[in-house]
Amino acid sequence: MSDSKTHSGSCHCGAVAYEVTTGLDGLIECNCSHCYRKGLVLAFVQPDAFKVLREGPQTEYLFNTHRIRHRFCQACGVQTFANGESPEGPMVAVNIRTLTDVEPFDWKAERVDGRNF
Repeated sequence: MSDSKTHSGSCHCGAVAYEVTTGLDGLIECNCSHCYRKGLVLAFVQPDAFKVLREGPQTEYLFNTHRIRHRFCQACGVQTFANGESPEGPMVAVNIRTLTDVEPFDWKAERVDGRNF
């Protein structure tokens, strides 16, 4: 298990920025119709481990059970995070590909079959 660290992240244009405290273990890469098309790699954290620094103009996308609010920047279209409910309670799903202080592919993600879930 990797050590938790506070990371910085943002959308491409920088209108949305955040900090998240997480390790780079337990990441998932899902093949559901949403995650696969967007190329998301997700870390799930408790809301108190996540802080929005710049809100920027965002829009929200709901699908399937409508339990997760997928938020993305209206200017550049990047989805930085989503808010929702897991079986354990409130959570934030962070797209780790939007972390600005992590080298690409310095992480490993478990592939999850969300398409057939």
